[in-house]
Amino acid sequence: MSLDQPAGRQPDHPVAPQFPGRWSPRSFTDRALSEAEVMSLLEAARWAPSASNHQPWRLVWALRGEAAFEAIFACLTGNNPLWAGKAAVLFAVVSKDTVTNREGAEARNRTAGFDTGAAWMSLALQAEAMGLAAHAMGGFDVDRLAAAIHLPEGHTLHCVVAVGEQGSADALPDALREREKPSGRKPLEEIARRGRL
Repeated sequence: MSLDQPAGRQPDHPVAPQFPGRWSPRSFTDRALSEAEVMSLLEAARWAPSASNHQPWRLVWALRGEAAFEAIFACLTGNNPLWAGKAAVLFAVVSKDTVTNREGAEARNRTAGFDTGAAWMSLALQAEAMGLAAHAMGGFDVDRLAAAIHLPEGHTLHCVVAVGEQGSADALPDALREREKPSGRKPLEEIARRGRL
């Protein structure tokens, strides 16, 4: 369960509580996750919506303490290495960018990234339902991570996701501790228009 109930995340219209309740903390406890818990996260991603049911998402994962975890972690950049090593599991989120068409040829899958985003959100909401925290990161060295996970051609790396039990903000360095709170959201009128942009 989250240590802190997100403040300042009151929706303007009725929604299920998991939407404003989900946020991306950086502090994790030392609690390890079992493989069964990871399978529940992956199962949630598996059931994400998918255009024409192509299911283009691919998730490479490793538990803390495994060599593959260290290989993914070593590719993180910016402030991410300051905190992500405490996560219980790291996922590299990837899309397969082509599909086999009716003629048997590989063709571009225009919705691969869109569908893969839905899979990440499904994983994040499952983590929240399990009392865990999930934090997606765009700060990583693309070439190093591609090599570390043996990324095939025709695939795109989107993010690395850290999942674990949320820890106290006090465990973070000062600069990150100040940022360890849920962020707000733009007003609906800024992101949604009726009829046209």
